[in-house]
Amino acid sequence: MEVRVDPLVCEANAVCAGLAPEVFELDDDDNLEVLQPHPPAELVDRVRHAVRSCPKAALTLTE
Repeated sequence: MEVRVDPLVCEANAVCAGLAPEVFELDDDDNLEVLQPHPPAELVDRVRHAVRSCPKAALTLTE
């Protein structure tokens, strides 16, 4: 599985970072960083929830 962010769409609302802080983080310039583009199995459900919860649909998940 791989998670990606579209920086042109992302508004850095940090919903994903709140749901899966091990995978998503805002940098000092309020840009979203994907810390673990290939998250471990134990985080998959939380990452899926974060992707579905993105208010701008800026996250994609490929399996």
